[in-house]
Amino acid sequence: MRIAFIGHNDFGRATLEAFLARGDTVAGVFCAPEKPGDKPDAVRLAAQEHGLPLFQFPSLRKEEAEQAMHGLDADLGVMAYVLQFVPQRFVNIPRHGTIQYHPSLLPRHRGPSSINWPIALGDTQTGLTIFRPTDGLDEGPVILQKTVPIGADATLGDVYFHQLFPHGVAALLEAADLVVSGRAVEQIQDESRATYEGWFHEEESRINWANHVDQVYNLIRACNPAPGAWTQLAGTRVWLYDARKHPIGTHGAVRGKPGEIAAITESSIFINSHGGQIEVLRLRAEGGKKMSAGEFARENQLAISGG
Repeated sequence: MRIAFIGHNDFGRATLEAFLARGDTVAGVFCAPEKPGDKPDAVRLAAQEHGLPLFQFPSLRKEEAEQAMHGLDADLGVMAYVLQFVPQRFVNIPRHGTIQYHPSLLPRHRGPSSINWPIALGDTQTGLTIFRPTDGLDEGPVILQKTVPIGADATLGDVYFHQLFPHGVAALLEAADLVVSGRAVEQIQDESRATYEGWFHEEESRINWANHVDQVYNLIRACNPAPGAWTQLAGTRVWLYDARKHPIGTHGAVRGKPGEIAAITESSIFINSHGGQIEVLRLRAEGGKKMSAGEFARENQLAISGG
């Protein structure tokens, strides 16, 4: 088939190369222009390496973008990790329209941080959706979905890199075949089940140690490896990454107030929360690099609260 590709970053590159590897023709590639200081976009680099026609329009809403899409004479548009708003009149140009990847089970978790939120909320499963993009945010008809488990200790990195990334690339190939062959069955999303969450920014990733230990642990997992859940230790803002959860009873009753340091070991720091403790193994202080929590404790002369 003849593909018009719209995407960014490593997921976009992997998908682009998957279509090329199986022999499809990529008629052209659209990706947003990099801002000054940004690292080179992986999709742009891939398009240039493969000698593909490349379009980096500041906006896909303009007539110049539509003219470029018309000129590709594509069978199908494929959207894989898209950072720009893509109007419906643009995605309708290919003969069979366009398909888009979203890393959640739509209509649940619409929005830009759809991988973080199911982990932070304690869900035991999530998934991916291939759907028809419309002018509404993640609201178009569903072509196919794949469900993946969220392990009790799985981090954002585990769920994305080990599951949603590889399964997402394969699902876009599968959905493309279904659509172009006329075998796709599209399902309208049930708006009564829809949820939307915004970006996982600084306020969302701040730890409230008065919350239950399960909630705190889920937040840390949902922010690992980025952006990192953060708190204050020794008067310094620190972002927490690798951690373990210790509910009440694992090491006896919790003593002290939420947020207090309960214990320090060679490699970790134990911090009280409601219903248990979080053992922090790896963190990053503001302006610094990731390091062992035990090393941070020694460098900053941390002490057990009340000790």
